[in-house]
Amino acid sequence: MALPLSDFAQSLTVETAFSVLAVAKQLKAEGKDVVELEVGDSPFDSTASAKSTGIEAIQNNQSHYCASPGIPEFRKAAADFVSREFQVDAKPENIVVGPGAKVFEQFFCEAFLNPGDGVLVFSPYFPTYLPNIERRGARMVLSDLKQENNFSPNLADIEKFLAEDPSPKAIFLNSPHNPTGGVIAESELKAIADLIRGKNIAVFSDEPYCHMVWQGKHHSILAQPGMIDQCVSAYTFSKSYSMSGWRLGFCVASEEVATSIGKMVNTTLSCTPPLVQLAGAAALNNDSKERDEVMLKFREKVVLLTNKLNQIENFHALDPHATFYVFVNVAPVCNELGITSHGLALYLLEGADDKFGIACLGGECFGDAGHGFLRFSCAEPNDRLEQAIDFIPEAISRKDRIASYLESHPATRLEAPYPV
Repeated sequence: MALPLSDFAQSLTVETAFSVLAVAKQLKAEGKDVVELEVGDSPFDSTASAKSTGIEAIQNNQSHYCASPGIPEFRKAAADFVSREFQVDAKPENIVVGPGAKVFEQFFCEAFLNPGDGVLVFSPYFPTYLPNIERRGARMVLSDLKQENNFSPNLADIEKFLAEDPSPKAIFLNSPHNPTGGVIAESELKAIADLIRGKNIAVFSDEPYCHMVWQGKHHSILAQPGMIDQCVSAYTFSKSYSMSGWRLGFCVASEEVATSIGKMVNTTLSCTPPLVQLAGAAALNNDSKERDEVMLKFREKVVLLTNKLNQIENFHALDPHATFYVFVNVAPVCNELGITSHGLALYLLEGADDKFGIACLGGECFGDAGHGFLRFSCAEPNDRLEQAIDFIPEAISRKDRIASYLESHPATRLEAPYPV
């Protein structure tokens, strides 16, 4: 007989982009032309030094176990990198390597959270935050990000959380922000640091898009005085260096916390392959010029995508601030059609046309505060971006197809209008 899964296993939520990716791949395998704007992957090659160093490392048999926190060459390169680029006073002992940035959500929660603790999360939020918080029996406390406020955190909600939550313990920050593209200004980070400094509050600072800032520049809360003692910041090579398939990232924390997280790496992952670490260290040390050139190409894509979407009636996206996503408000369209925003996303993929589809995500994939939005990635060639967006007005004009899709997918029917 089939054994019953634990309550936790049954409650797990996943990154919806990969679920939509699976549908898109299946439709493509069946012959449908799908423009994939659902997944946050880079369409560009990994940087030159990463590739050549990775090949050399394989040839030199750098393919055995290594220390769980990371090899010395990588930890030094990562410490020098955050010190140089973000003015974070980091040493190799503050660095722990891992397979991307996502794993450090779990390790942060294991390092700081006990059952019943409150964790302030700004919504919309990255969907894997919730299961990692719940894994520890902690509680997610939400603060909504508003488009009219450029999706910036509300400091009053932080003050309220600290004053009123029965057991406030942690805050999750994500800047530049996925899915909205919002950026937390340096002045706001200073204000947050001033609110929590010296208190028993830990911060997880999720910074995968640190080089994708189109207005101003990226700042880390780790650069604020004393914050390295209360924060874990996570970085990845997937975005800046187009190394998503290498599975490489790292966190920065106090030496004590880094040592603890290193033990967690040891008990779960053993180690990150040294050949991958050597490739990453080479990218950090040598490929900043190539990286910045690729970031300009991403900016061009985001501007193109934003401008095209804003030309569609009742679509509204902010001017690009950061990331390679556009988070567009489509609430008036959803209200008119009687379809949820994720239902609209699935309709564009599955139901709008028999031969052509667009894969994107409904905002509710990132929590209730995302209702009425769509998230588009720009990880396709520019002509494909234009082809996709040019199709949307035609797709939403096909009322008979929308009615048919709602009939066959009743869960996508909008029960109450979104606020406009």
